[in-house]
Amino acid sequence: MAEYQNIFTRVAIHGPAYPGVPLPRTAGWRAGKGWMSHLASRIGDAQVGPIYLGWTGIASILFGFAAFEIIGLNMWASVHWSILQFIRQLPWLALEPPPPSYGLHFPPLAQGGWWLIAGLCLTISVILWWVRTYRRARELQMGTHVAWAFASAIWLFLVLGFIRPLLMGSWGEAVPFGIFPHLDWTAAFSLRYGNLFYNPFHALSIAFLYGSTLIFAMHAGTIMSVTRFGGDREVEQIIDRGTASERAALFWRWTMGFNATMESIHRWAWWFAVLCPLVGGIGILLTGTVVDNWYLWAVKHHVAPMYPHAFPPVADPATLPGAQP
Repeated sequence: MAEYQNIFTRVAIHGPAYPGVPLPRTAGWRAGKGWMSHLASRIGDAQVGPIYLGWTGIASILFGFAAFEIIGLNMWASVHWSILQFIRQLPWLALEPPPPSYGLHFPPLAQGGWWLIAGLCLTISVILWWVRTYRRARELQMGTHVAWAFASAIWLFLVLGFIRPLLMGSWGEAVPFGIFPHLDWTAAFSLRYGNLFYNPFHALSIAFLYGSTLIFAMHAGTIMSVTRFGGDREVEQIIDRGTASERAALFWRWTMGFNATMESIHRWAWWFAVLCPLVGGIGILLTGTVVDNWYLWAVKHHVAPMYPHAFPPVADPATLPGAQP
């Protein structure tokens, strides 16, 4: 007898396109009637569409496209409009924020002005998409859990590019747009402020990051392992608990010592994922505004030991000659 036990989806459901539940006329319009995609059926539902954007969705895409174009054209200009060099050096290209000397003033376009404009467009785009997410959930009489999870990520985004630079008095404290330049900024940021590993909120953020991936993997593995018993039909299992749920619960009790239900595991995963950028943003916000050196802070609070006397004493970089205020 063939068993439905595998890692990749092998059963694709195809049928007439379903337009969705009826909504009030104030909800706007849906574009198209939907169609079936074999490729989409390999990773999820085979139906694509109908698509709804609304005015907030359209405006979000326009502002996001403007930010994408500004960043891309500035990167392209930095390699003298060479398509070959643009493709070759793309991971290293960047749109840098203004130099610290400009503070919070608007600099010339070539000195960070384009970065400010791109950041403004990107921020408007992200916030509009959040509004769209929240309104769609309310229109469908759903909970707004997705919108608030998205807001947690937006919080970290705003801390890095707007709130902390505003408190520090300089747009130059913000993160550049780019792949490796972003990573370089992170490394330099950690070195400048005494190693972020001693930041307790950074530690919490990493714990929630690893914890959320572990919880998602455990839940996904549990459900896939009981799909042969209908465990993937979670709603039906909640209403009429069958052999899939019973086996999954027994497995968790045997291996973990307790049972996470089909509802509670999602709450655990939601909280772990949401708290990762939330506490991470707090840690970034405190860096440079409240704590100038996390290693010295850790030593002061008996979290980390002092370096052995064989090494020169550790000095706060902010107190060294020539350090910028």
